[in-house]
Amino acid sequence: MEKIDSFRIKGRVSLVLKDRDGKVKQMVEKSNTITALMDAHVADQLSDSTDTAIGFMGVGTGTGQTSASTGLASASANVALDSKTQGTAAADNDVVFVATFPAGTATAALTEAGIFDADNNTTLMAYDDFDVINKGAADSLVITWTITFGAS
Repeated sequence: MEKIDSFRIKGRVSLVLKDRDGKVKQMVEKSNTITALMDAHVADQLSDSTDTAIGFMGVGTGTGQTSASTGLASASANVALDSKTQGTAAADNDVVFVATFPAGTATAALTEAGIFDADNNTTLMAYDDFDVINKGAADSLVITWTITFGAS
């Protein structure tokens, strides 16, 4: 009899749009798609590969990407991560990525986001599309992406 393992990768993304005064204008929280590139990236990192660690987030104006996609449908901007931390105690199998798209960056009717290992649109690790977030020139957008490895 084959043993069934409960290990899996899942993600949850939170997007918070704020006006120039820091007042929350819009919030979105939902599960997202983990890509095939993420599966391979985890194996590469565990094997002491020379692959670059995840370090960027991007947003765009497209929709419809799948686990087989390698980039956003219609990229608008990428930014370097503000932080990357491992959870503690019962959440020690989480990695939390945070990025800020400041005023003047990614000003658009945004409908998709992703995390990447490079400042490009070709190494999509996790993806989500969502209802429109209208990011004005003075607005900032903070994205918090939690990737969970395993059953917790």
